[in-house]
Order: sequence, then structure tokens, then C-alpha cells
Amino acid sequence: QVQLVESGGGLVQAGGSLNLSCQVSGRTFDNYSMGWFRQVPGNEREFVSAVSWTGGDTRYADSVKGRFTNSRDNRKNTQYLFMKSLKPEDADVYYCAGGRYHYISTEERDYNHFGQGIQVTVSS
Repeated sequence: QVQLVESGGGLVQAGGSLNLSCQVSGRTFDNYSMGWFRQVPGNEREFVSAVSWTGGDTRYADSVKGRFTNSRDNRKNTQYLFMKSLKPEDADVYYCAGGRYHYISTEERDYNHFGQGIQVTVSS
């Protein structure tokens, strides 16, 4: 059974930082892209960031570009999202995602495994 488990979320003041981790078990995504999405209850899940299977290529939503850094360690089967200069509008439930394909994608339909989500709260 494939599991993606997020950790590292919580409450932070605006301007602060958090480092999310996503531990994968049950299989590896060494040859597949991985991503992060976020969702406010009642809204659609939106793309945040993606990283290629080698970790050498990344994509970011315009709203987080320059503030978030996506990385992965295939030896540890783990994806990370370092978030700095957090804003109240970054507050959401963040989901780790495992991709269907080798190529990097910003589309939710190109991911077939998601974690249970982790809350990020940013106080103003």
C-alpha cells in the first residue's frame, strides 16, 4: 500500500518559515515527478510546486515563486517544501503528491497518489 505522509506543518507568524516533509512508503517515486498542492476547504486544490524525478527541475506557482523551495532525496524517499516569508494567504492544507509520469507537471490529473494533507496556519 502506497502512503505519502506529510509533516512539518503548524502555526507560524507572517514572515516566518516552515519546512514540510513528505515521507513515501510502499513504493518509490524515484523515476517519477512529485509535487505539492494546497486547498482551502470548499475550494479546489491548487498547484504549489513540482520537482522532477532527478530533483534537477522544479516548477512553482507564481504566488510562491521566490519564497518556496521544492527538493527531494530519493535515497530517503522523501520530498520537501521549504517555505519562507510566509503570508496569511499561504494558510491552507498542503498535500504531497506522487506523479504518474517522469515529466514534471503542474496539473493535478498527472498525479495519482496524495497524502492526507497537513495544516499550515499563518498569523498576521
